[in-house]
Amino acid sequence: MKFRFLSLILLTGSLGAAHAQQAGKPEDTEVYEPVPAVVAPGKTPGAAPADALVLFDGKNLDQWVSTKNSGAKAGWTVAGGVFTVKKDEGNIETKRSFGNYQLHLEWRVPANITGTGQARGNSGLFLASTGKDDLGYELQILDMYQNKTYVNGMAGSLYKQAIPLANPARKPGEWQTYDVVWTAPVFGAGGALVSPAYATVFFNGVLVQNHTALTGPTQYIGKPSYAQAHGPLPIKLQAHGDKSEPLSFRNIWVRELPAAK
Repeated sequence: MKFRFLSLILLTGSLGAAHAQQAGKPEDTEVYEPVPAVVAPGKTPGAAPADALVLFDGKNLDQWVSTKNSGAKAGWTVAGGVFTVKKDEGNIETKRSFGNYQLHLEWRVPANITGTGQARGNSGLFLASTGKDDLGYELQILDMYQNKTYVNGMAGSLYKQAIPLANPARKPGEWQTYDVVWTAPVFGAGGALVSPAYATVFFNGVLVQNHTALTGPTQYIGKPSYAQAHGPLPIKLQAHGDKSEPLSFRNIWVRELPAAK
């Protein structure tokens, strides 16, 4: 009986403390400023919202340049509302550099794709390009429909760093979609890393990277690290050197985001 009485006293005290914490008016916790900007969404799923920069609208590659020569136009082939990798032209990247952003991109492996493993529609979306050739932070592009490879190099992986949470790949010949939220790394005095890069990735609408921290730019051999500080960087698409049929891209847009608080 004493134990029950003591429990009742403790419960009553807890309820009283909770009530005291909630004392006041509802409006005490209502915030009215700053008011978020009004952004008209795209008219169809995947369409660019009003505040997006369209990186490819089906007509030209005016927003892109050659990675080998930033003064040269991107030499990939544009036809029928899509553009296709031209391997002898090398990689291409955006004219503009970006910090934090939201990106939408659609890619397609040819229906008649051949090869296996990494030699099957290999390309890469470099979320930030740190220099020429294949340098930067790579989100892998690869045919993963009934195709086996190392799992930290499959489509949806942050190459050699993070295995995707799922494999939602469609068949070759069908369009695949990446929706990415990129948080750029932050460097402090003397180039010291303050905060790593993070990537959230939806692959065909399925979450495959959930605010994943990167340990540095992509390394094909060895461990990545933040060896050099940098600011905003271009977004790059890779013309991979394998012998499989080249990929195509369409409907690419980006929304710049404020720095993380």
